Amino acid sequence: MTSSAETHEVFNQPPFFEGTELFSLDTPLKEAVAREAEWALSKLDAYGKRAGSEMMEQGFLANENKPVYHCHDRFGHRINQVDFHPAYHQLMAATINEGGHSIPWTDNRKGSYTARAAIMYLHNQVEAGTCCPLTMTFASVAALRHQPDLAKEWEPLITSGVYDPSNKPWFEKQGVTIGMAMTEKQGGTDVRANTTTATAIENEGPGQLYRLTGHKWFCSAPMCDAFLTLAQTEKGLSCFLLPRWKKDGTLNEFYVQRLKNKLGNLANASSEVEYRGAEAWMVGQEGRGVATIIDMVALTRFDCMVGSSAIMRQAVSQAIHHCSYRQVFGKTLIDQPIMQGVLADLALESEAALAITMRLATALENQQQDQHEARLARIVTAIGKYWICKRAPFMINEAQECLGGAGYVEESILPRLYREAPVNSIWEGSGNVQCLDVLRALQKDPDTLTAVQTEIGKAADKHPLLANWLDSIQSEMVNQEDMLPRSRLIVEKLAVALQASALLQDGDSKIADAFCQTRLDPQSRGQLFGALPAGIDCQYIIERNKLA
Repeated sequence: MTSSAETHEVFNQPPFFEGTELFSLDTPLKEAVAREAEWALSKLDAYGKRAGSEMMEQGFLANENKPVYHCHDRFGHRINQVDFHPAYHQLMAATINEGGHSIPWTDNRKGSYTARAAIMYLHNQVEAGTCCPLTMTFASVAALRHQPDLAKEWEPLITSGVYDPSNKPWFEKQGVTIGMAMTEKQGGTDVRANTTTATAIENEGPGQLYRLTGHKWFCSAPMCDAFLTLAQTEKGLSCFLLPRWKKDGTLNEFYVQRLKNKLGNLANASSEVEYRGAEAWMVGQEGRGVATIIDMVALTRFDCMVGSSAIMRQAVSQAIHHCSYRQVFGKTLIDQPIMQGVLADLALESEAALAITMRLATALENQQQDQHEARLARIVTAIGKYWICKRAPFMINEAQECLGGAGYVEESILPRLYREAPVNSIWEGSGNVQCLDVLRALQKDPDTLTAVQTEIGKAADKHPLLANWLDSIQSEMVNQEDMLPRSRLIVEKLAVALQASALLQDGDSKIADAFCQTRLDPQSRGQLFGALPAGIDCQYIIERNKLA
């Protein structure tokens, strides 16, 4: 690329990445969708074109113009309003109109979870902040179905495909979004330590109206139309649906205190809120709030995997794009042997993240009909959430380095991806929480371990390194003592084995073999990206992952 500046000719710079078709040129993603949801290919092709062009630009605008909170209007009326740049609303509308928040609830065709995951995979690459309310809106349906009367009223609005950001009651809208408000100052992850109280207005029990009083340290997307939240009743922690407006058309006693000043996720508003007798309906059985909300949390954790996989994909795409054009020491970067090793290794990490994520999408879809899939859905959600979200910051930083200084300045998307990367490992339960969840699942239902070993075993005969890895996992699990201090090692081993299994069963054979050689052989690599053993076909891996 050449052009002129005032004093010199500009050359040895890559062309703009914007305008790249994010779906039709993404071979691993296309293969995953074709395998499970062929009917969605044309839909995703069109969405990928938008994502790589206008939505990419909107992503930059939404992050450069952060949301602004207004507690009162100019006349002094309390309004609790957060204003967003128009680009934020354009991004929200784009995905809601395509069903990115609803497909599994509205379309019973095979592969609905895969199709939705693919939409969110594309959306996360251009702007991850808006994916927070999109994810919560999608996942809320699972919790609301514990209360059929509320689901009957709210689910059609949640899944309607209409995005209406206006600040008015939900019953005046054709479409709504749903947020979450669970954690408190003193409890954090330990929601059973919550002090927010709920008192029945008239009758007690599921579906009844209560008044909630207390605070929430994190309320995601405070301009949503309603929030799933937790509060204490006489029978213990219970789940509630709290709307921003009451049924009489007045604002609910829901007060935004301030917006969080976050490291990343800047386009999305996160807040601290107080309930001062706010009206809310009980969802599910009284005292069973965690059991009710956990169905929603399982799906938001799955979306953490989708989101981290997506920004990893965008990072490696940017790195390969830059290195395809940039020359150093008289040779294009992509032709430099050391750089080839780095790019190929990054691409392997990206493909493996996508593979386990899409395998989980299938398990989530089939869990009601198949006990093996149900057990996989239960435990792989925690395993995958732990591993992929931990790998993302490390991997994206390596991709930044491929661009040198150009990957560190804000004109590039990579600083935003890097700031975004840690949130998914924290949101919806940190790494330690996921490890505890894995151990809990194994202890509660011993057949869960059998399901995981069976899943890995489906591919163990395809590669000796995976067979050996499976043996090492079984040895780890035989010793039931000191499981807690070893839990991170156990979860890591399970994650890598499940990635290898997914690639060997459904992925590209060369990619699967390279992944096994580089991840399952302890003698084959160092701790950093790019330390690949001899014989890996780096050029093949890079070409497969080029968006060109």
